[in-house]
Parts: sequence; structure tokens; C-alpha cells
Amino acid sequence: VQLQASGGGLTQPGESLKLSCAASGFPLDSYVICWFRQAPGKEREGVSCLSSSDGSTYTADSVKGRFTISRDKAKDTVDLQMNSLKPEDTAVYYCAATIYANSWSRLLTESAMDYWGQGTQVTVSS
Repeated sequence: VQLQASGGGLTQPGESLKLSCAASGFPLDSYVICWFRQAPGKEREGVSCLSSSDGSTYTADSVKGRFTISRDKAKDTVDLQMNSLKPEDTAVYYCAATIYANSWSRLLTESAMDYWGQGTQVTVSS
């Protein structure tokens, strides 16, 4: 079971990036997929989650209105569209998965996840 996060890079404030999370070894159906991020010197922060079983989503207040999580069934990925990026969005972004349903607030914590991808760097700088 492996998760692969991709799509990070260097971009300017106000621009957009789309991250993708692909799974190998298991289908994304029935899993909750979440995106986390960790900025230098800070704790890992839950950003957004998607339940593959019913398509429901949850996004943290810190990025709500700018970030959107979605499922691309054709590619079998869970994507994080990030718009209006700010320098404070600079972080390593990780995708993670669990098969266990839980409250959204619980799912946005590291300990709720069973599988982790390797992370992709997002740098927002002028």
C-alpha cells in the first residue's frame, strides 16, 4: 500500500497549484483521503479530507475558500486544488489515508491516518 503525492513546486503569491494523490496497492474506494502540510518549524496540520465512499469533504478553516479537494475517478486520484496561494501556504504537503470513518476533526489529525505518501514541496514566494 503506497501513496504518491505530486504537483508541488515554486509559485508566486496569488497563483494556483494542483496536487494529486495516487494510490498503489489498493483502490481509493472506501478510504478517507486527507491532505496535511508541514511548514518548517511547525507541526503537521490537517488541510482537507475526502471520503471516497460518499464523496463528502471537509476543509480546514485556515484554507477554506481557497483550497478544494476532489476525486478524479478516471485517474483514481484525490486532488487538492490550491488557489490564491499565500507565502504562509509554503510547506511540504502530504496525502494520507485511512479506511476508518471518523469525525472530520479527528480525521484531520496525524494519528487518524494509516498510510502516508512521501510529501511534495510547495513554495509560495515572490
